[in-house]
Amino acid sequence: MKIIVDAMGGDNAPEETVKGGVLAASQSDYDIILVGKGEEILRVIEKEGYKELPRGIEIVNATQVIETEEDPAMAFRVKEDSSLTVALNLLRDGGGDALVSAGSTGALLSGATLVVKRVRGIRRAALAPVIPSTTGSFVLIDCGANSDCSPEYLIQFAYMGSFYAEDILRIQSPRVGLLNNGTERTKGTQLQLDTYGLLEKAKQEGHLNFVGNVEAKDAMMGACDVVVCDGFTGNIFLKSIEGTASLIMSQLKSVFLSGPKTKVGALLVKKDLSALKEKLNPDAIGGTPLLGISKPVIKAHGSSSAQAIANAIKQAALAADADISGKLSENAHKVGGQSKCNLNQRNCDQKKRGCI
Repeated sequence: MKIIVDAMGGDNAPEETVKGGVLAASQSDYDIILVGKGEEILRVIEKEGYKELPRGIEIVNATQVIETEEDPAMAFRVKEDSSLTVALNLLRDGGGDALVSAGSTGALLSGATLVVKRVRGIRRAALAPVIPSTTGSFVLIDCGANSDCSPEYLIQFAYMGSFYAEDILRIQSPRVGLLNNGTERTKGTQLQLDTYGLLEKAKQEGHLNFVGNVEAKDAMMGACDVVVCDGFTGNIFLKSIEGTASLIMSQLKSVFLSGPKTKVGALLVKKDLSALKEKLNPDAIGGTPLLGISKPVIKAHGSSSAQAIANAIKQAALAADADISGKLSENAHKVGGQSKCNLNQRNCDQKKRGCI
């Protein structure tokens, strides 16, 4: 298994990305390809005490870096020798089985769509993080790749999330819920109302285990295994979860350090608190899959530590091994990527724009 890592992507690159790649190689049989400025990568490896390349590590040189503040699409097109561009070309050409990047989300989405390409029939790739709940975890799709969505996009997200939950989380017949401001069928905007009908139809045809509308609070309590929403709503939901988790841990720390008695109590529950902190720590998952791309692409958090990168690499290997992209391609007739297009495809310019 070969995992390609964009060594220059992220707030802490190349130090943490390189260290994460070395860590992953030392803990597994994966071959890690670090793509970026060769001299800088070597300096980090030397600082870690290695006099030569560690086992399982390969370096592919790239002279440019796409910065977070740059226009994603423009930067990707202009910087042809950026670490991300070289890494995506390598993935497309079979130089690796999956790719991990902590760089610009927009650049990764644009680059993966243009270079690696979407699974045929999938109209939009979507970010699908795994979120902890009281009963285990659930897949949130989309969480930021697509702010403006149509009902057809959301029904595809439901299929992609369901496949991912079944093959990666090992959940039989994943329960799919539509994120809404109430559980009644009549709730939501026109987008939710129209999507509800498509999901209900998919349930009747036996393709999805749709359980109806779910509120955010119920999703956190384990109401479903896949939460479907547009990227704008999903990103707000995700950031709210992250903020709430940080608030809870901060408040718990303040309470337990407030006096002698609470400090003794902290010692008694230290192990349980550590377990809770780990459950709420995004580094434990490492990254978010970009579902709908023809090969596995994992988006790691911009501020990822070495451990987070190593975990993202493991997640990439799992996605490659499960062949999610292949299964999406095999089930394209169910996903219905082209069923809503009634235009004459011979004269349609949508192919150039990636609609079909």
